[in-house]
Amino acid sequence: MKIFKSHYSIVILLVSLLYIGCKSPIVMEATDTSKLPLNYTTNKDSSKDSINTANINWKEFFTDKYLVALIDTAVKNNYDVLLTLQEIEVASNKVKQKNGMLLPNFALGANLGLSKVGRYTSNGAGDASADITPGQLVPENLPNIALGFETSWEADIWAKLRNAKKASFTRYLETLEGKNLVTTSLIAEVASSYYELLSLDNQLSIIEETITIQKNALEIVKIQKEAAVVTELAVKQFEAQVFNSQAMAFGIQQKIAETENKINFLLARYPQKIERDKLAFTTLIPKFMQVGIPSDLLKNRPDIKQAELELFATKCDVQVAKAEFYPSLNITGGMGFQAFKTSYLFTTPQSLMYSLAGDLVMPIINKAGIKAEFNNANAYQIEALYNYQKSILNGYVEVNNELSNIQNLDKAYQLKAQEVGALNSSVELSNELFKSARANYLEVLMAQRDALSARLELAESKKNQLMAITNMYKVLGGGWK
Repeated sequence: MKIFKSHYSIVILLVSLLYIGCKSPIVMEATDTSKLPLNYTTNKDSSKDSINTANINWKEFFTDKYLVALIDTAVKNNYDVLLTLQEIEVASNKVKQKNGMLLPNFALGANLGLSKVGRYTSNGAGDASADITPGQLVPENLPNIALGFETSWEADIWAKLRNAKKASFTRYLETLEGKNLVTTSLIAEVASSYYELLSLDNQLSIIEETITIQKNALEIVKIQKEAAVVTELAVKQFEAQVFNSQAMAFGIQQKIAETENKINFLLARYPQKIERDKLAFTTLIPKFMQVGIPSDLLKNRPDIKQAELELFATKCDVQVAKAEFYPSLNITGGMGFQAFKTSYLFTTPQSLMYSLAGDLVMPIINKAGIKAEFNNANAYQIEALYNYQKSILNGYVEVNNELSNIQNLDKAYQLKAQEVGALNSSVELSNELFKSARANYLEVLMAQRDALSARLELAESKKNQLMAITNMYKVLGGGWK
């Protein structure tokens, strides 16, 4: 009766410890309660727009054949893209590793050894009085030869390994979205740099035309100076204007070289001339952008999709950390042959050996480390939620900003074009009036300077329009499809 009570007490103790050990902290569920607006604040009718420019392939979005060729080379050779491909490979191997942990481990091995036990031990005393073969006592120096296989397997009772595999696979998908994000940014950067290059070509052409006009005006002033119509001061003023424009031309040429080098770097190649149609800049017309509805950002923007995948992965991490509080079941076994002589090694059933065991292990005391891992997993989950919400808000704000930017740049370009037309007319008029002595040379100089400045600003405005359209394509999530 006392023995029964003792066993009963042990069972109660074990059950109590099991209950205490299995008790885990509460999971803080990260739930996204934010909702995207139905439309963009700068485009009130966007909720009715079912078409999204982000769905257009970049080869169709960009029509300049030289630009398309540059982007194609960049997508294949850019080092950032190549690095993301290696990250994808690493993530893929991690998925295979996690998948392998769900399966039993098998190992084939061989063992060769020699042992001697003490005479005054239970094993030594037993060996001294036992026959290893009929009529032959167990030798003091006993060889040991073994050949067989071993296996071990952790039973995934609490889905710990399966959740770890889910987290690993989700992060593999993240790397794919990471490649899409790099590709989208790369395409936008190559296109923007290309438009910058065309704009600089156009500005250089404007300056060179202006220098020709200024030199002609300088010759007229020199003639008038000889006729005593103007003084040497006027000649020097016109010469200074020519020198200033020539200096500007060299500055533009330096920017052209730097921009070409930047494009070559993005293409992962050493500096060389960038093929382009320098006259195409003036005929380029900014595309009409269709932004769709804000919810399109969730499926088009790689950064938002990355953040969403990371949120799911951290939820799996929490479940893995929670499972650490529960008992784990490990099954081990083996089978093979064992003998003290090679001639007996494969003698069955005498040399046959096998084993099978199951271990149920769980943490009971000193679980601070496990709790810390669980709390970290919880914190990372909440952090991933905030990052997801932030990426959505950032995407919405970026689209709104670019919508406003495109609208304002269009209005500014129209006004700047009118200003250039008026100033070009003023240059022609001032030259005519100067020839007939009805305007002084300062008026001619001012007209030429203002016209040059306005024409350069018009080229800059055109470039900003093209870059804004390119950036809109990027912030909508276009370029990776």
